[in-house]
Amino acid sequence: MAVAMGSRKWAMVVGPALALALALTVVPMGARSRPRGPDVDVVVQGLPGAAAQVARAVEGVGGTVVSNLAILDGVAARVPEGMLDVLRQRGGVRAVTPDGDVEFLDADDSDAWAQDYKTDNDFGSLWNLNKAIGSDSVWSNGFRGQGIGIALIDTGVVPVEGLVTPGKVINGPDFSFDSQLDNLRHLDGFGHGTHMAGIMAGRDSNIPAGAEADAKYFTGVAPDARIINVKVGAADGAVDVSQIIAAIDWVVEHRNDPGVNIRVLNLSFGTDSIQDRRMDPLSYAAEVAWRKGIVVVASGGNSGLGTPMLNDPAYNPYVIAVGAADMRGSYGTDNDIVPSFSTRGDMTRRVDLVAPGQSVSSLRSPGSLADVDHPSARIGTRFFRGSGTSQSAAAVSGAAALLLSQRPNLTPDQVKRLLMTSASPMPMADAAGRGSGMLNVKRAHELAVPMFVQNFGYGSGTGSLDMARGTQFVADTSSDLRGERDIFGKPWRNTLWATGSLAEDSWSTASIWMGTDLIGAGWTGTSFASQTWAARSWRDSNWAARSWRDNAWAARSWRNGAWSGGDWLSDGWSARSWRGMGWSTAGY
Repeated sequence: MAVAMGSRKWAMVVGPALALALALTVVPMGARSRPRGPDVDVVVQGLPGAAAQVARAVEGVGGTVVSNLAILDGVAARVPEGMLDVLRQRGGVRAVTPDGDVEFLDADDSDAWAQDYKTDNDFGSLWNLNKAIGSDSVWSNGFRGQGIGIALIDTGVVPVEGLVTPGKVINGPDFSFDSQLDNLRHLDGFGHGTHMAGIMAGRDSNIPAGAEADAKYFTGVAPDARIINVKVGAADGAVDVSQIIAAIDWVVEHRNDPGVNIRVLNLSFGTDSIQDRRMDPLSYAAEVAWRKGIVVVASGGNSGLGTPMLNDPAYNPYVIAVGAADMRGSYGTDNDIVPSFSTRGDMTRRVDLVAPGQSVSSLRSPGSLADVDHPSARIGTRFFRGSGTSQSAAAVSGAAALLLSQRPNLTPDQVKRLLMTSASPMPMADAAGRGSGMLNVKRAHELAVPMFVQNFGYGSGTGSLDMARGTQFVADTSSDLRGERDIFGKPWRNTLWATGSLAEDSWSTASIWMGTDLIGAGWTGTSFASQTWAARSWRDSNWAARSWRDNAWAARSWRNGAWSGGDWLSDGWSARSWRGMGWSTAGY
């Protein structure tokens, strides 16, 4: 591998120029009985701060350290081929991968090698992720998510290659503060939604039928599913819980619209609400979607929100709560762990299962906030690497779409049961973080339909809107949006809303939600290339006497990663406030 910094490239290639004198090594007794095989060139990535431990592990299995790789907390090494699995099990080792021609490049040099990127050499690629969870096996049996709509309530989607196949993305309404700006409406100025869309259902437009598993193509978990893009997060990440609740209500009421068939709802975000899930409005909205026949997949959350509880709405026991897994460079799950950032929950609610969520490569939104702030996460010109329970939830959403394309009559409870009972064991992962184990959609595809109904007791949704926000609030230049009021400053009528949400009439017309005109002309069911939901101008509406036309909203909401679902490489966007961050149009 090679790393470029500015105009210089630093090689991570083992060869004569980097050859070191071989040192006498002592091979442990247990290792002598294994066939050693020929020495192979590998890159050994360590856990944070474990570089020295990794070097000792290499020498302990009879290998030789060739060079130190500080950027990976690891080394380039020559290791007997028969000892690779032993090395992967050693303490401090995150991943062991063949040394190849994958390059990490600074933004200035990305175009120079984009065509040389090999997805099979990047263990975080979707090609490797799909092999690890068995998606490719389900595709080979003819099930690729066809006919299934996945609603993505997120920061929008941009029409980059991998998401431009006709009918792949359908733009629903834009509830975000960006909806008032023609150049941002429906689009992903933050960079999160596009990343999720690629994981769930991306598909390169030139993939021949039957070639979805070819490593030269980008293919999401359910490549023939459609994505219903329901934008709530603005380009700087700002969003209020009331916008998300309106979006979930819209998904429920429009799930059966012609050409949509929304069967899965992906919620790769959360708040740190500690309100009883039966009372919490956000939790209740997700629960209503589940009761209406939609499989709701929610990220369990990332550490840093100050509470051990799973995020809201993942803490609702009806939905599928997903944690992150680190595959550590192998397809088997014997050495998989749950990264420290993945929230463990508490004794009342843990994640249901985990899915790959460490350094996942998916589609890049050029010029987005994440893209501009984290150029080191770019892979060539197309891809971007991210970690978190957001990525894991997106993988599970794709897996649910695969099962529903195989057996359309499955209930949400049955889908959840199939995914949990088929999950692969993770003996090295802590029990609190792994749930039932690692996502294995191949095994779920093969299991018989379970007779299973959840019975946790339904919620009422009549609790506090402000408590549902937890500690995260949007703000204008003078004040936070606080109290029992929505983004228009109107009083939150909790009982009226909860009743209307369950009865599917909180949207009294195509554009009126809870008495407020949020969107324009109504649902048209069209895609990127044609007219979509018109955006009703909000310029005459304001709260705290500030018009949204002033673009005064600060990105205070979803601080510490509840929205992003993870840290992007070593410079984590889960660990810092988004307040005051701007939007760059570079790259569009």
